[in-house]
Amino acid sequence: MGFLPLGQQTDYVSEYDAGLLYPIARVDKWSEMGIASERLPFYGEDIWNAYELSWLNVKGKPIVAIAEFRLPCDSPNIIESKSFKLYLNSLNQMRYESAEEVQALLEKDLSDAAGAPVTVVLRDVDAMEALVVLTPDYCIDDLDVSITDYHPNEALLGVEADAGEVEERLVSHLLKSNCPVTNQPDWGSVIIEYKGAKIAHESLLKYLVSFREHTDFHEQCVERIFIDIMRRCQPKSLTVYARYVRRGGLDINPYRSSEPVTLSNDRLTRQ
Repeated sequence: MGFLPLGQQTDYVSEYDAGLLYPIARVDKWSEMGIASERLPFYGEDIWNAYELSWLNVKGKPIVAIAEFRLPCDSPNIIESKSFKLYLNSLNQMRYESAEEVQALLEKDLSDAAGAPVTVVLRDVDAMEALVVLTPDYCIDDLDVSITDYHPNEALLGVEADAGEVEERLVSHLLKSNCPVTNQPDWGSVIIEYKGAKIAHESLLKYLVSFREHTDFHEQCVERIFIDIMRRCQPKSLTVYARYVRRGGLDINPYRSSEPVTLSNDRLTRQ
């Protein structure tokens, strides 16, 4: 994937250019995981947050904002992250009448690149303080386990046969994978919410850590986690939500669910 913008030395332009956006088809990875694009086994979105967004008002005064983007998980394309950053930078010296004009422009260009409607929310920088939340529910990271697998291994997953049906929400901050273009580490927290036979917590922790040397985009890691848990543990309902640490002023937070839910964009403390 060295031909992607992420793998190239690039000039950072400050003149608007929607052509900087680089879409990547989802279907190839779906095919690799045995997912039929016409019958997706999940619902969800990819929630992006941009912390380095600026433009000029009509008098030439800079405006700064934080943007939230939501791409539907069934859109034909994801958008390569460096191209996303380059595109946002291309607004830096452009003059716009209002934030609403910028929002409409972003929605049009990103929807064209994704191949499906993308929603955009622009916020004042101080507004994000209200979105910081504490670690949710039960964290499994303190479990004393021995780990030898650092590539995804669904066989690590298992249920507690005698525990009966449960409904719980678990979190781990030990998710780490590698960018398939640069091989740089991607750090994240993952929230698993499910109902069904009790997933053995030790097995889940070992499984999540097994992504440590895996190379995939954020969205694809979350989809693989969802598919593997559904296949091995067969819960009645399942939601997998990853909150990744930002890189280049962007963080990407995909979620996949067996139900058509809309999740909040509340940040974790490490974000």
